[in-house]
Amino acid sequence: MNRKIERALISVTDKTGVIDFARSLAGRGIEIIASGGTARTIREAGIEVTGISDVTGFPECMDGRVKTLHPKVHGGILADRSKKEHIDKASELGIGLIDLVAVNLYRFREAASDPCLSEKDIVEQIDIGGPTLIRSAAKNHDSVSVVTDPSDYAKVLEEMDANEGSVTGDTRRRLASKAFHHTASYDTAISAWFDSIEAPGEMPEERIGIYRKSRSLRYGENPHQKAALYIDESPAGSFHEFVQHQGKELSFNNIQDMWAAFLLARDLGENACAILKHMNPCGASVCNTIGESFLRAIKTDPVSAFGSVISVNGIIDEKFAVASRKGFVEVILARGFTGEALEAFKKKKNLRLITIPEEEWDRDISGLVYREAGPMLLVQERDTGFPEIEKLEIVTSRKPSHDEEKAMRLSWKVVKHMKSNGIVICDSLGTVGVGAGQMSRVDSCRIAVDKAQREAMPIEGSSAGSDAFFPFPDGVETLVKAGVRCIIQPGGSIRDDEVIAAAESLGVTMAITGRRHFRH
Repeated sequence: MNRKIERALISVTDKTGVIDFARSLAGRGIEIIASGGTARTIREAGIEVTGISDVTGFPECMDGRVKTLHPKVHGGILADRSKKEHIDKASELGIGLIDLVAVNLYRFREAASDPCLSEKDIVEQIDIGGPTLIRSAAKNHDSVSVVTDPSDYAKVLEEMDANEGSVTGDTRRRLASKAFHHTASYDTAISAWFDSIEAPGEMPEERIGIYRKSRSLRYGENPHQKAALYIDESPAGSFHEFVQHQGKELSFNNIQDMWAAFLLARDLGENACAILKHMNPCGASVCNTIGESFLRAIKTDPVSAFGSVISVNGIIDEKFAVASRKGFVEVILARGFTGEALEAFKKKKNLRLITIPEEEWDRDISGLVYREAGPMLLVQERDTGFPEIEKLEIVTSRKPSHDEEKAMRLSWKVVKHMKSNGIVICDSLGTVGVGAGQMSRVDSCRIAVDKAQREAMPIEGSSAGSDAFFPFPDGVETLVKAGVRCIIQPGGSIRDDEVIAAAESLGVTMAITGRRHFRH
């Protein structure tokens, strides 16, 4: 039922556009009711407004905690216009109907993130009357229009002009849906804050999240699947603020690969270059310059690098741009691009060029990560850092040389980013061969060796990392036979003694970390 709007209640913290909105409503002959600061703002603009206390006959009290919680307010909002008994009861009790409610809420998120505010100060920013007004109006959207977003003011006015002062049912329902999302998001922020002070670092008893659609994606994992990118209402970090300088629209797979490639280049440090395909590294290197790192990384497996995502922990220059144009690449992401580099890349107009915000490369990314499994949600702490690498236990009599140990540490960092079972062979500059995602560890060893040999990468004198323990000596034997001289692994197998004995008898170095980096 469309009913001409005759009376509006306005109570807003964000006063963007509220004077113009109120003036437009008043110009259409609509009575305006407002509370506290909103009433003052409207009145000072020379617009006639009725204070909440004049409607309720009761003063605002308790430092403003009690203002709009009154039957003369909520009765006016909740009365069902299609029911005669509701209208009669409102008349009997002297309740005037309210046809439009424009409300937005106290700035709780800003308060919760302000280190200067006490817990008591933050609690004062928990809005009570606002959400109640919104929920009342949204529940009764068959009769009442509710506006929580200042960007909707103009749309509401346009619709009133087009419908003799009323708002259509479809629009009222859309506004109601938006209103309930608004209050749900607000309550989520409050519950998350309580979690942070009640049990910091613990697994929450309930997982409540709000994600807002950021953009549509080209497609999902396959072209027949629709996909979109959503951003956490209160995102940790700024990765989502990446800038796309050129190229096609991003796909679901591009975003996943971008994040995985970024994490590896970040772990490897300054001047690192990581090349990923299907979220698995197919080449990685850390040399003196990013150009040298790229040329070294691409040598590992140029076939798999076709259609890859490249992540660079540095600023890409023209020299890098020219060198990387030779093959087909989906995405290149970096700390930044020089103007000359961007100009050089224009010759590959479909190539996506992405800059990740500078602060994201060095911030603490610890926290919880989530993965859906049917109707279930798995939650775990993010696997961050390599504290174990600073206290390696060499369990064989042969000790590594300086370059071998450097290669061993590099292989350990790269293998953390492989799908298990993962094996990475490295020299001191970068990857030599990689084997990932196999059901048996020995097959991953064979694949790493085979890829290295196929590309004529020198295995002799190299080091290898394994993301989890060797269940049998066969994997070690495969690597050593190919020329690997150092192996780093977490240990933990019931056959550790047998595996270590195999490494000893073969005359190679074995390091045990005591910590694995398994990635399903």
